[in-house]
Amino acid sequence: MQYDRAMADDEGEAMNAWLTAAQLREAYAKQSLSPVEVVKAQLDRIEKIDSTYNAFLRVDADAALKAAQQAEKDLLAGKPLGPLHGVPVGIKDIIDIAGQTTTCHSKVMQGTVAKADADCITALRQGGAILMGKLALHEFAIGGPSFDLPYPPARNPWNTNHHPGGSSSGSGAALASGLVPLALGTDTGGSVRHPAAACGVVGLKPTYDLVSRRGVFPLSFSLDHVGPMARTVLDTSLLLEALTATSTSPRAYKASPLNEGIKGLRIGVVRHFHLEDEIAEADMAAAFEEACRVFEGLGAQLIDIRLPSLQEFSNPQKVILMAEGWAIHAKSLRERPGDFAEMSRRKLLCGAFLSAGDYVHAMQCREALMDSVDHVLQQVDVLLVANSMDPACVIDDVPEVVRTYTRQARVPFNLTGHPALAVPNGFSKAGLPLSMQIVGRYYDEASIFRVGAAYEQATAWHTMHPAACAD
Repeated sequence: MQYDRAMADDEGEAMNAWLTAAQLREAYAKQSLSPVEVVKAQLDRIEKIDSTYNAFLRVDADAALKAAQQAEKDLLAGKPLGPLHGVPVGIKDIIDIAGQTTTCHSKVMQGTVAKADADCITALRQGGAILMGKLALHEFAIGGPSFDLPYPPARNPWNTNHHPGGSSSGSGAALASGLVPLALGTDTGGSVRHPAAACGVVGLKPTYDLVSRRGVFPLSFSLDHVGPMARTVLDTSLLLEALTATSTSPRAYKASPLNEGIKGLRIGVVRHFHLEDEIAEADMAAAFEEACRVFEGLGAQLIDIRLPSLQEFSNPQKVILMAEGWAIHAKSLRERPGDFAEMSRRKLLCGAFLSAGDYVHAMQCREALMDSVDHVLQQVDVLLVANSMDPACVIDDVPEVVRTYTRQARVPFNLTGHPALAVPNGFSKAGLPLSMQIVGRYYDEASIFRVGAAYEQATAWHTMHPAACAD
């Protein structure tokens, strides 16, 4: 497998598709690049190559250019707006932008125009971000890569025959192909961290309720999270800073340079998820152990940890998701079932057969599992956990898509609400990205960013891009 290691031009004279948000901020400060140049270059790139990846459902070029022009004026006048001033961001099409359609990648929602911005969009505007348009997803954030919808599924830039992960599939594909430096996704059962894993980028499921969900079409009220995605840990933290710098967040996260190192930090290593509960593919297991060696080399203290089994987490999570998903979609499923993709219709209908008692029991189990993770995190600073147990599978092999999606260790932390960061940690023998998770205490995103950044600085995975996407 060949990799393109395209990075920022040392002179800062020309736009490069792989510039990070942090690098763009620096270039703007030195006036070696302008927001207008950057947005024009990104729009040109989207037009040139996105027909291969289907990352965008709609590109809002006029609004993006107008916002870039204003950002440029403000920068020249010495009026920066915030951490993302002039930085392009792609938005999963389950999140409302006033005056634009929110399709949720579904025929059911065609023509549904948002009356107001979602809270997270308001936060991005206040932070100076440039909204580039709406990104593809799995229908209603549950279906899968479906071919019986009005919109094509996004494809994996590392190999277009393969699944980009989901449900924030367009977000992962857009980042991995260099279409945007930042993207927003949502995560109910792993839908930020799965595409991060499949596409070799970074994705955070924050602490539950840290980022407002108002204006985001729900799948499961108590499991949904809005999450930042980027190609580096620092960029992901900058996006989280913007998302939490509003009155809608219970506390603000302030991004730092992330250069403290991790000497003396206690990392709890959870191996039984991928060695016993769901046996991981060999490349993934090897990459996980190599990451452990990197952390030891950086001075961290590694401690073996056991949690309840993946099945113990999965059972109540499925009940909660299906019950809440059915409550949201029951009317549409009864009135227009044929407008849903087969895969999402089949999943959502399961909720019709659950009782109130099933739901209450699942919630009771949930509380006990939350306590179990909290107890462990009193003994260590963060947890190191597997992500997907397999590299991305072939996109049009439905049984394999279904099989591999359940082979993951993401669901526990949707159920418990703890923050979890997906970080690339290698490649399979076939050249497909691999990933791991760093999990922290409630509202301690700072610690998992610190650990993720230390690993990133000690390795080169984040510098590697699909050869097909080279400039």
